[in-house]
This record gives sequence, structure tokens and C-alpha cells, in this order.
Amino acid sequence: MFHFGWGICFFGGVENAGAAHVRPLQSFWQSLSFCTVFFDNFARICCFWNLCYIIIVNVWENVLFRAFSPVLCIGKGTMSEKEKILIADDSAMNRAILTEMLGDGYEILEAENGRQAVSIMQTNVDIDLLLLDIMMPEMDGFDVLAMMNKYHWIDDIPVIMISAENASSYVERAYDLGATDYISRPFDMAIVRRRVINTLMLYAKQKRLVRLVAEQVYEKEKSNSTMINILSHIVEFRNGESGLHVLHIQTATDILLRTLVRKNDKYNLNAADISLISTASALHDIGKIDIPASILNKPGKLTKEEFDTMKTHTTTGAEILDKLPFQQESPLVKTAYAICRWHHERWDGRGYPDGLKGEDIPIAAQVVAMADVYDALTSERCYKKAFGHDKAMEMILNGECGQFNPLLLECLTDAGARLHAELSLASSGGSRNYLAEAQHISEVLLHEKSLPGQDHILRTLSVLRTKANFFAENARCVQFDYNEATGLVRFSPWAVEHMQVPEELHLPDEADRSGFAIADIDRIRTALRATTVDRPHAELSMLLPIDGELHWHHVSLCALWSDEIPPLYIGAVGQANPV
Repeated sequence: MFHFGWGICFFGGVENAGAAHVRPLQSFWQSLSFCTVFFDNFARICCFWNLCYIIIVNVWENVLFRAFSPVLCIGKGTMSEKEKILIADDSAMNRAILTEMLGDGYEILEAENGRQAVSIMQTNVDIDLLLLDIMMPEMDGFDVLAMMNKYHWIDDIPVIMISAENASSYVERAYDLGATDYISRPFDMAIVRRRVINTLMLYAKQKRLVRLVAEQVYEKEKSNSTMINILSHIVEFRNGESGLHVLHIQTATDILLRTLVRKNDKYNLNAADISLISTASALHDIGKIDIPASILNKPGKLTKEEFDTMKTHTTTGAEILDKLPFQQESPLVKTAYAICRWHHERWDGRGYPDGLKGEDIPIAAQVVAMADVYDALTSERCYKKAFGHDKAMEMILNGECGQFNPLLLECLTDAGARLHAELSLASSGGSRNYLAEAQHISEVLLHEKSLPGQDHILRTLSVLRTKANFFAENARCVQFDYNEATGLVRFSPWAVEHMQVPEELHLPDEADRSGFAIADIDRIRTALRATTVDRPHAELSMLLPIDGELHWHHVSLCALWSDEIPPLYIGAVGQANPV
């Protein structure tokens, strides 16, 4: 730099100095040339050592460290599979630097703005980590975090913020929105690599713990529900009923409660309350176990004495629960007690056994009472034929079955169409068909281990009904259903026979056994991710192997969504018809 500055001053006096200064000018250029060569060689030496450092770190992190740290690959199936990292930064240089720092041990996806990052997360469900810049066009990092919270992606994808913004307000806001870590620019390779590894390791362990706890919760819930349903089905067996009454009551109770919650917050019910009441509703008629079979199954009208005996099933059921030698204080037993004793009470006080009136009747008993009446009207009994949906609705709304809470009558009106569709599905094909369907639902509930919540049983039932309804309309073609939580794919018997695929497989580990090309599986996944609750259907065309030959098929898809707010994508059903 000294030579360069001196040369400029010297060169400025060339016109006045004349030829006497030619030799100093040559010396200047020689000096300048020497400096250029020196700094060029120095830069090359620095680049060489930096390259050596990168190689050493890459060998350590990607070969030695991973060889002795298999825990980093938990959840990816095998150690040979790479974790998938999405880098969202509007600077191509920053993305390139981070990619170079991370090395070849990861599969890198890139997004040049927040909107593109969201789009990638919508179509790639197996992203393991997001490196997210804050200041980006179209949608900044905070907006991306807000979207991830809205759709619950933040629960599955850890986020490390990468930004030159060091203000505490930015850092605090990022953490408040769910960011796992915060790295400031300029980047330090060792820090970036170590924090990425630590975050992936932490989330791998967390997923393993969640899976372990989920399995334990599921087993407990499965056992409780199984015992409740066994007991309630024993009562139905004595009563000569179809075996679906308990299922109908649980389903109708769930629908009415969810409609009530959306319509009014008067009763302060949450998802756990709805699940508890719906489960407990299965025990509403447990007291009938003490009623003589001659009364339960009498084809004609009961005498006054017989009816008085029949009415005792409410107090008997409550007494059975009240005298349990265990769990008397549990919410389930308390709720079941209220339902057993008071599900025949009426809003105007003309019910039994205690003549309760209005809000003195627990809301759980009120809802189960309405569900019980609706199912009794629309189902065939030994003493009556089944009424149609419209007639049953008319009778309930007109007070012919006793007076109900006006708010619940509004809920019944709002949910009437769904109630009719849900309860009529099982009995649409005659007694043999709907008993087979009931058995199938029970078997799937015991076998299909999707991630459980407190309302897992009813949610699974709702999903299975949607699947059954879809499949019932089609036959002799490729049909399949997919569970997003477990990755489980089930194929119809026809598909198993003609596509030569297993009855069940898991994605992505067994994608090569599905009969679908990997590219077509990605197309299906993309199409399903573009669906919404209001628009759940998608259509595609693709080649499928049938009896050893490839044929073009038109694939119809129907996405399945949960009843939660906001709804969550939980799987899909599909059918492929030859073109």
C-alpha cells in the first residue's frame, strides 16, 4: 500500500520532471508487480489452509463423528440417509456459505424468500431443520414462524435463526415465536456446525420420547375404551339391539358437543371434556343389566309396572358406578354417573328419576339424552320400526319426545345433516354389512397406532367412516388409504392381487414396494398438500402396473382433516381407475 501511494504521487509529477524520472517510474511498476504477486500468493496460501480446515472438519463431522454418533440419525430409518435442511435466505452468497459450512452430510434445500420457504415446507413433509433469515422479501422470517405456528409445523421442524440483526428485540421475538436457536452473522463455521448437530440431536431424542409416551398413552386409552365397550356391548346383547347403539351414541354425542362449542361458550367445554363425555356416554344404559330380559325384549307396549321397572335402569346404573371399589373420584366415573342417572331427565322437569329441570341437569346428561332419543327413533327396535331422519328431527323439535334445552335443539338443527350421514353409514347395507363394518372399525382401532390425543378414539372413528364412505361407492379397482401420523398405507384386496403389492406398507421406507413410481408418490403428496378442508379432492393421471403391464390410470384423491381448530391434515384415501 505504501508503494502504491508513493507511486501515485510520483506519477503526478511526470510532466514537470521529464525523462530524468523514467527509471523511478519503472521501479514503481516493479514494486507494484511484486506486491501483486506477493498478495496473490498469500491469498492462495490462506485459501489452501482454509480448504484443509474445511476438509478436516468435514471428515470429522461427516465420517468419524457420525460413525460414533448413530443417535443423530434417529427417525430417518437408516444411517445412510441424510437429514434434510432447508436454508431460507434472500442472499445467494449466504446460502452458498452455509451449504459449504454444512458439508455433504446433509441434503440441502434452498429458498430465496419466506414465501418460497413456506411453499417448500408444504410439499416436503420430512424437513429436519430450517435455517431462517429474518430480513427477506415477500415474507420475512417472523412471518414464516407465524405460519409455522398456525399450521403446527413448528412442532416438528426446529428453526435456527440466521441473521445480522443482533438487537435483543429481534432475538426475543424469534424465541417467542418458537425458534430453537439464534446465530448471528458473520458466520463461524464451528458454531454453525455444532449448533446444527446439537439441534438435530435434541429433536431426535425428543421425537423418540414423544413416540414412547404416545405408545404408553395409547395403550392405556385403548385398554380403558375396550373395557368400556365390552361392558356396554354386554348390555346391548341382553337388550337384543344391533350392537351399534353405543357407537351411535358416542358419535352423536361428539357431533352435538362440537357443534355446541362452536355455537356458544356457555358451558366452557374443551377437547378433553368432549372426549371424556363421549367416552362416558357408552355407559349410559349400563343399569339395564339388572332389567329382566322379558321386559327389555318385549315386542309390544310395556305395562305401567313394566315401565316403572324399566325406569330403574337409571338409578341402578348410577348405583353400580357409585359402589365401584376404585376410581370413584376419577372424571370418567363422575361423568358416567351423571349420564347414567340423568339421561332421561327433561328440560321442563318431566323426566325421571329425579325430575331435574333446566340447567340443573348436567350438560353431559342433556347431550347424551338427545343423542339417545335420536338413535332410538332412527333405529329399528323389537317394539317399533325405524323412523326416517326427517321424521325423527320433526318429532324431537316438536317436543314429542320430551322437552330439550333450546340451545341443544339449535345444535341438532345445525348438525342434523352430518348426524344423519354419520349414523346411517353403518346400516346402509343391511344388518350383515353394518355388523361387518362395526367389526372392522373395532379391529382397526386396536391395530392402527396413529399419534394419540385424548380424543383419539372418536377422531379415528370419524376418519374411518370417511374412508368407508369413500370406498363403499367404488369396487374392483385400485384403492388405498394413508395415515399421515404413522406413514401407514393400506391397499384394497383388488390392488394387492393385481398390482402385486403388500396389503400394508410404511412410507417412506417401503416406497419401492408400493407399485407407484417415486416421482408419482411425490406428485400425490404435493397434490394432497394443496388441498383444504373445503376443497379436499385432487385428480392426477399416472402409469400403474396391473397384472405385470403398465396402464394409464386416473387417480382420485380425498384428503382427510381433523376436527381441530385449525384443522390438521391427517391422511388421505385414493382410487385409481384405468383410463
